[in-house]
Amino acid sequence: MASGLRVGVAGVGSLGRHHARLLRDLPGAQLVGIHDTDAARLRAVGEELGVATFDELDTLLDRVEALVVAVPTTAHEAVARAAVTRGVHVLIEKPIAPTLEAADRILEAAERGGALVQIGHVERFNGVLRACEPYLEEPLFVESHRLAPFAPRGTDVPVVLDLMIHDLDLVLSLVRRPVRSLAAVGVPVLTPSPDIANARLEFEGGAVANLTASRVSVERRRKIRFFQRSGYISLDLAAGVGEFLRLRPGVELIPGKPFPAAGIDELVERIELRSDGQEPLRCELESFVAAVQGRGPIAVTGEEARSALAVALEIVERIEEHVAHRAAS
Repeated sequence: MASGLRVGVAGVGSLGRHHARLLRDLPGAQLVGIHDTDAARLRAVGEELGVATFDELDTLLDRVEALVVAVPTTAHEAVARAAVTRGVHVLIEKPIAPTLEAADRILEAAERGGALVQIGHVERFNGVLRACEPYLEEPLFVESHRLAPFAPRGTDVPVVLDLMIHDLDLVLSLVRRPVRSLAAVGVPVLTPSPDIANARLEFEGGAVANLTASRVSVERRRKIRFFQRSGYISLDLAAGVGEFLRLRPGVELIPGKPFPAAGIDELVERIELRSDGQEPLRCELESFVAAVQGRGPIAVTGEEARSALAVALEIVERIEEHVAHRAAS
């Protein structure tokens, strides 16, 4: 008989299906079944993965200890609160909720129910990001580009909550200082809410982040760069590769003093960074199971996700105030 943490998945669309696929064989977990309000999709995914299906969420909740919440963002609160009020631990896909009020209600219900809440900011588990951690010190300037072709998934919220929030979470977790000021612009292109956005954040202490996200691009791109006093880190999050550039030991470039007559490779050391090849979503699920079982910390807490949501919503508000958005509307 299968053993381990009894887990269910609510919502088996493009992402929830992968949660269910990975949970089938995850050590320490037992996938009890899946639920979706789309009956045809529920049956199709159930047959494809060979897992039990539940037409009613309550029936699934009666049989599990933990639940992955992969429904549309606008339904996060209802599903998550139904789980945590029963003491069922939840891994909620990002963002935690569409509003701060909804996020607070989820977290309050979880505290009352004694349930653990982890949020699915999966980019934290990207292998190349983990590979660069030994070289990350105190980023002073961060630049990210997260671009994707248009797809109906995620269009229930602005691109800031759909895509940019990945990079917001990364930046907030690495800079670890409050945002002092921000400016943002965005334009609705194919949906009523912004489909492309740019935000500039300035943090206490002087660090700056410039983030761009688009869901109406002709290409896919997930790149982020960190500039710090010790060097420059460039990561291709999609390809799982990157590099760290720094002056070679003993090289000192002094303003006003002629540079040594040497090529760039003699001055700058390039350190290749590469992902370990592990699937980030699998690593995220492993961390969730470990946290519920008391074998590890919560990788991304509800409070951290709420902080990212607060900044994201302020970006959306600034976009709506901007002339470019008003003209497009």
